Amino acid sequence: MTHRLTVIGTGYLGATHAACMADLGFEVLGLDVDREKISRLAAGDLPFYEPGLEPVLRRNLENGRLRFTTSFEEVAEFGDVHFICVGTPQKQGEYAADMTYVDAAVDALAPHLDRPCLVVGKSTVPVGTAGRLARKLAATAPAGEDAVLAWNPEFLREGFAVKDTLHPDRIVVGLPSDAEAATLAEKTLREVYASMIAEGTPFVVADYPTSELVKVAANAFLATKISFINAMAEVCEAAHADVTKLSEALSHDDRIGGKFLGPGLGFGGGCLPKDIRAFMARAGELGADQALTFLREVDEINIRRRIRMVDLARELLGGSFIGRTVGVLGAAFKPDSDDVRDSPALDVAASIRGQGARVTVYDPKAMPNARRAQPTLNFGPSAPDAARGAHVVLLLTEWSEFREMDPHALAEVVAEKNIVDGRNALDPDHWRAAGWNYRALGRP
Repeated sequence: MTHRLTVIGTGYLGATHAACMADLGFEVLGLDVDREKISRLAAGDLPFYEPGLEPVLRRNLENGRLRFTTSFEEVAEFGDVHFICVGTPQKQGEYAADMTYVDAAVDALAPHLDRPCLVVGKSTVPVGTAGRLARKLAATAPAGEDAVLAWNPEFLREGFAVKDTLHPDRIVVGLPSDAEAATLAEKTLREVYASMIAEGTPFVVADYPTSELVKVAANAFLATKISFINAMAEVCEAAHADVTKLSEALSHDDRIGGKFLGPGLGFGGGCLPKDIRAFMARAGELGADQALTFLREVDEINIRRRIRMVDLARELLGGSFIGRTVGVLGAAFKPDSDDVRDSPALDVAASIRGQGARVTVYDPKAMPNARRAQPTLNFGPSAPDAARGAHVVLLLTEWSEFREMDPHALAEVVAEKNIVDGRNALDPDHWRAAGWNYRALGRP
């Protein structure tokens, strides 16, 4: 039997999952309550930037395997497996995750589920959510206990989402405690992910709470690793050592490895910051808050890198930004993305503007989102335009076009040849040879 799939929520996760599952040969129906978003997706227009995803979307719209709707009734009638892919942002003024969208999705879907089906949560949620939603589903769906819930966390990296969906490094499924329901859910998900399992992708079967913890634990570990090397950068600056050489030496230790050991401006985006804060909040609710107190320092180290970046730029300008011009290269929180949520680059740019500088920002993909997020900043159509007349240039997102910039060409448009490399992405010798005063976080 070939399962028909639905995807509820067509943001970054949902749109990617829907298009990629259709590309694997499934009939897929995507749902969102945002009619404008659904209209754009149905026309083959992605509402965000993700390399390689738009051709997948368009190909499967054209071959008829992928459609979009705003009707929960249509979704329930169409699908055998329903993936919940809505957002869980940080609550306003709190660390905890906002479960409004997840609850709303289940509340809207359940009354229409009148036959056996599998509902699969992919959103990142506080541990304990799946059990609560399973009880809600059984109580409100006409199918009762034949509407089974499983939890299947996502592990997408922005910029690599198509690869991570079609060729994941692991598949984790959280199953209900009822043996019959668990057997059915596991069998169904093994069929859905058969092509990936055939490639050798590990298929990890767990209970609800363990599956919910996998994603937040992974993000907490990655955040800790990033903040660790940035804490070492603070020590290196005090000791006049070079954190990039320290990182290189550590990376050769196979117990540590080099991934996520790049010193610089730190992490941002829509996942790591809010996920580690929600993890701390949930641990507190469970009475296990002491287990995660270290994550508060991880978060604070990350924020301190942004403050240090501003301080370093101000030092280069003699102690004040007033009346000075600053060129900022990068607005997205990472390259190959247009996501500016909790972006270190935009945070730094806004902070410097608030201290009296004229700031002009350029990013290859994130300009529309950056303008909406920080309308008081100036924006230039290219890197040279952002740097024109600048007394200091800041590299804050490590796009390849910035890594490959010609220091001689950029020198022709600036007022002073000062550059601060917030991502340790440039060759210091190359820039200094071109006459630039090069500074970077964690380097002499």
